[in-house]
Amino acid sequence: MFDHVSICVVSIARSEAFYDAIMAALGHPKVGATDTWLGYGLRADGAHPARTYLSVLEDAGGSASGKRHWAFRVRNRGAVEAFWQAGRDAGGKDDGAPGLRPHYHDSYYAAFLLDPDGNRIETVCHAEAI
Repeated sequence: MFDHVSICVVSIARSEAFYDAIMAALGHPKVGATDTWLGYGLRADGAHPARTYLSVLEDAGGSASGKRHWAFRVRNRGAVEAFWQAGRDAGGKDDGAPGLRPHYHDSYYAAFLLDPDGNRIETVCHAEAI
C-alpha cells in the first residue's frame, strides 16, 4: 500500500502513454500534467484517508534509471491482468506475466512490467480467486 509515491523518469514525453495506460487500467484518474510532471489519483485528506497519489517527475539528468520497484495494490485478479496488458500495449516491457507467486503467500497474484526507464512496476492482488 502507499499513500503517495514520486517516480522519476528521463522523459515525460516518452513515459506519459505508459503511465496513462496503466493508471487508467487500475482506475486512477490523471489529475494533471505539465512538461515535467504527471499526476494520478487523489491525495488523501481527513475525509478520504484511503486515497493514493502518484507523481511522475522528469529527471533529464539520467538518474531515473536503476530498476526501482513500486507495487500497486488492486482488489481483484482481473485488474492485475488489465494493468499488465495496458502497460504492454503502451510500450512497457514484460517482467513477469500475471500469475500466482506462492513463494510470497498462497493467493499472491501479481504482474510486473518495466517502464521506459527500466523502473519495475508491479500490481498485486492478495485476495483469493473468486
